[in-house]
Amino acid sequence: MSPRDLSPFFAPRSIAVIGAGERATSSGGAIMQMLQRAAYGGRVVPVNPKGGTIFGYESVTAIGAIDPPVDLAVIVIRPDAILEAAAECAGRGIRNLLILPGGFAEAGPAGVARNEALLKLAAERGLTVAGPNCAGIVHLDPAWRFAATFLRDLPPGAAANGLAFISQSGALAEEFIDKANARGLPLTSVVSVGNAVHLGVEDYLAWLGARPEIGAALLYVESIEDHERFRTLAREVAAIKPVIALFGGSTVVGGLAAAAHTGAIANDDAAIDAFCTSCGIVRVESLRRLLIAAKAFGRFPQGLGKRALILSNSGGPGVICADRAALEGLEMGALPQPMADVLRQRLPPEASAANPIDLLADARDDRFGLAFEAAMTHAASAYDMVLMIHVVPFMVDAGPVIARLAELAGAARLPVMHSMMGTLPGKADWFATMERAGVPMFNDVEEMAEAAGLLARYPILRNSARSDTLPGGVFHDRKRRQL
Repeated sequence: MSPRDLSPFFAPRSIAVIGAGERATSSGGAIMQMLQRAAYGGRVVPVNPKGGTIFGYESVTAIGAIDPPVDLAVIVIRPDAILEAAAECAGRGIRNLLILPGGFAEAGPAGVARNEALLKLAAERGLTVAGPNCAGIVHLDPAWRFAATFLRDLPPGAAANGLAFISQSGALAEEFIDKANARGLPLTSVVSVGNAVHLGVEDYLAWLGARPEIGAALLYVESIEDHERFRTLAREVAAIKPVIALFGGSTVVGGLAAAAHTGAIANDDAAIDAFCTSCGIVRVESLRRLLIAAKAFGRFPQGLGKRALILSNSGGPGVICADRAALEGLEMGALPQPMADVLRQRLPPEASAANPIDLLADARDDRFGLAFEAAMTHAASAYDMVLMIHVVPFMVDAGPVIARLAELAGAARLPVMHSMMGTLPGKADWFATMERAGVPMFNDVEEMAEAAGLLARYPILRNSARSDTLPGGVFHDRKRRQL
C-alpha cells in the first residue's frame, strides 16, 4: 500500500502562517517563534491584516497576496474564520493546510457542521488537511529542520536513527518532548494528530517510517478509523524498523475516558494485545515503559536477542535484575566454561562466577575490566547483551571504573547497558561518560531489564511483519476523533 506523500507537512520549502503575530504568547506568535528556534531555512510568509514585519519576515495582509504560492499554509486563526481562509488558500493554489485550532468535530453541533463543510471544501478543491484541533508538527531532520507548533519546547533531535513520536494527545506530545530533553533521548519528530480529518496516525507512521533519519516510531493511540489499513501500513514499517505503541483505554474506566476524548469504542486488553501483535507493534502498557522503549530503541533501533549476561558488583541488585529479566522473557544461560574458569582463577573466592556475576561491592576498575574483557573474549557468541550493574560504596572511587568501562565499551563485541544505584555524587558526569561511549545508562536495574526485554521483542515481531502470514487479532473501528 503506497503511503501518502507528506513532504509538504514535514519538509516544506515555503510556508505561510495565517494568523501570524509578534506576541510570542499568541498562537501565531508561538508558531513564528518555533520556526526560528528550529532554524527553518525555507521561505516564510506571515499573513496578518495589519501587515508589517513579524519576527523579521515581511508579512502580507491577505492570503491572496502570497506570491508565489507556498507548499504549506499553517492556520492559527479563530475557528469561525478558518473555512474562508481555507477557501482562499485553495484559490491561491495552496493545497496543503495544517490547521491547529479546534472548534470542529469535537465542538458540538456547530463544530460538526464546520467539520463537514471543511471536508466538502477539501474534496472539491483538492486540499489535504492535517488537524484540525492539534498542536502541530516538528521534524528536525538535520538536512531540513522544520517546526510548526505551539508546544513549548523542541526535542533534542538526532544526527541519525532519530525517534518519531506520533500522538493522539497534545499533552503527551508536550510531556514526551520534556522527557526527551531531560533524558537525552534522540527525539527528532513529534506529531500531534488532532481530529485527523485526512491524516491519521497510520499516515504519519507510514511516511516517517520510510524516512532514513528515523530509526524507530513511538505511538500514543486511543482510536483508529480503519484498522485494516492501519495494520497494513504498520506491518510495512515494522518490517524495517521498530514501532512501539501505548494504547489508551484498555480498562473500563480508561475506555470511558478515551471515548470522551477521541470517540474510541472500548476494547479490552486482550483485543489490543492481539491487534498489536498482528501489526508487528511492540506494545507497552504505560507512559513510563514508552519512555524506557525510547531510551532502548534510540540506541539499538533494530532490537536485540533475548540471551542476557548480568554483570554486577552487588548480589541484591543482581537478583532483582535477574527476576525482572526473566519476567520480560529474557534467557540467562550459564557462563561459558572458559569464561567461568578465568573468573574463578582471578576473582576473590567470595565472588560469584555465575550468571549473574557478582564482583563484590568493593570491586574497582581491575575487577570490572577483567569481567568485561572475559565476557567479550569468551561469551560474545553465547549472549546477545550485557547488563551491567554498578553500586558505588563509600570506599570505592567510581571514576576509574567508569573510565575503564567507557574505554572498553568502544570496542565491545556485545551490546552493553549499564545501571548505577545508590548515592552517586558524580552521577551526571559518570552517566555522560558512558553515554558518550554508546552505553545507555539507567537509574535502576529493573528499568534496564525492562529495556532489554522490549528490545528482545522486536526481532520476533519484525520477522512476523516480513512474512506472508498475518497473525490474528480483532480491533474495533472508532466512531469519531478529537484531540
